[in-house]
Amino acid sequence: MKAKDADILIIPGYTNSGPDHWQSRWEARMSTARRVEQAEWSKPVREDWVGRVVEAVNESERPVVLVAHSLGIACAIHGIPEYKNEVVGAFFVAPPEVDNPRIRPKHLMTFGPYPRDPLPFPSIVVASRDDHFGSFEAAEDIAAAWGSKFLDAGEAGHINAESGFGPWPEGTLTFAHFLAKLSPQ
Repeated sequence: MKAKDADILIIPGYTNSGPDHWQSRWEARMSTARRVEQAEWSKPVREDWVGRVVEAVNESERPVVLVAHSLGIACAIHGIPEYKNEVVGAFFVAPPEVDNPRIRPKHLMTFGPYPRDPLPFPSIVVASRDDHFGSFEAAEDIAAAWGSKFLDAGEAGHINAESGFGPWPEGTLTFAHFLAKLSPQ
């Protein structure tokens, strides 16, 4: 599959992805990519955030590829039962531990726990060994439950602009390879 054949939904996490974030750069470069906007980026409410993702998937005209970062992953996962349009793949980066009471901000826990059922589409989970929003082991565990390919990003912080992942060429290449292997059902 090529990017032009899919609706690529960019699903940012808590506080959105700024202009230097890899998600914003990908959105600007891919003509069929669009961001799932939230009403309150700094005050996430699970029902509202998940509802916006579901709405975006269900409004899509082509097969959907989800590109979620951090809390956006929880929204994408919780929305699966309500998707009416075809999701052909998901690229998940830096999943937070939404059921760990030690992780801050505490309101992330309102998005947990993650469902542990295998995903109905191919997926990749990319995780860092020193992400302050979640442990590497928890990310590896949830990826295994979902049947996702798991990629170790090394010590990469939260894999965002603040941790040096603006352009993120390795991520772009990995996503391109993943996209090439996808096909509509």
